[in-house]
Amino acid sequence: MSNPFFLHIALIYLAAINVVSFLMYGIDKFKAQHARWRIPESVLIGLAIIGGSIGAWLGMMIWRHKTQHKKFKYGVPLILVAQIAILILWWRKTMSL
Repeated sequence: MSNPFFLHIALIYLAAINVVSFLMYGIDKFKAQHARWRIPESVLIGLAIIGGSIGAWLGMMIWRHKTQHKKFKYGVPLILVAQIAILILWWRKTMSL
């Protein structure tokens, strides 16, 4: 079975990275509107890859930011689906032990 301490830390990490990801999309939108230095697209995609895909997707929808860029429009949802699939496979494996 899964270690409760590990699960607790993982949930804290996922909550934090998704909040950071969401806020970064909002900050980048603000900077775009005010012609200021922007957050690199690689950072925004990277946040999704390291666990912030829900925050990235919500940031795209709520801030209406990066929704027309194909790598974001299709990439972020694809990352989210892949992460959900990995989580399901991991969960099934730990439950069968």
